[in-house]
Amino acid sequence: MSDIAAVPQPLQKNGKGMFAGQRQELVINSSLFGLLIFIGTEIMFFAGLISVFMIIRAGTDTWPPAGQPLLPVGITTINTIFLLVSGFTMYLARKAIGHNNTKALTRWLGLTALLGAIFLAVQGSEWVRLISFGLTISSSTYGGTFYTLIGCHGLHVLGAMIALLRVLYKSVRGTTYSSSNRTGVEMCSAYWFFVVAIWPILFVLVYLN
Repeated sequence: MSDIAAVPQPLQKNGKGMFAGQRQELVINSSLFGLLIFIGTEIMFFAGLISVFMIIRAGTDTWPPAGQPLLPVGITTINTIFLLVSGFTMYLARKAIGHNNTKALTRWLGLTALLGAIFLAVQGSEWVRLISFGLTISSSTYGGTFYTLIGCHGLHVLGAMIALLRVLYKSVRGTTYSSSNRTGVEMCSAYWFFVVAIWPILFVLVYLN
C-alpha cells in the first residue's frame, strides 16, 4: 500500500474576514479601558458617600430635622426627566456615529448638551433658593450631607459637560469621527451614561425619603 502525501489546503476566510481556525481576540482601546477603570473608582466613591449618608440618617430620629427647608421635589423630578432624556439622546449620538452619520451625531450631541445645561441651571437656581432659606453646607448635618452628595454629582455633570462640549466642538468643526474612529465619542458617552445612571439613586435617597 503506497503512502499518499497530504496536500495542504488553502486557508478559507469566513464571513468575518478571518481565516478558518483563527480565534477572534477582543481589542479594547487603552484610553477607553482607562476611563472604565476611572468610572469604577467613581462608583466606589459614590458608594462610600451614600453609605455615610445612610448611616447618619439612620442615627437621626427625625429626617429632615425640624426647622430645615423642604427640598424642591417637584422641580427636581422634572429636572430628573431632563437628565434621563439626555442619556437617551447620547445613546442616539453613539448610534449615529456607528452608522457614520456625522450630521446626526452633531445634532444629538448638541441636544444632549442642551439638556445637561438645563439640568445644571435648574439645580443651581434651586441651590441658591435653599441657601437663601438658610440651608448651607455648614448650617447642619442635613445641609452638609445634601450638598456633599448632590454637589459632588453636580461637579461630575459639569465635568461630563466639558468633555461633551469638546467632542461637540470637534464634530461641528468637521473632525472625522466615524464608525472606525470614534474613541472620543465612546469615552464621552460612557462618562455621560455614568452621571445619568447615578442620579436616580441620589434623587430617591435624598429627595424622596
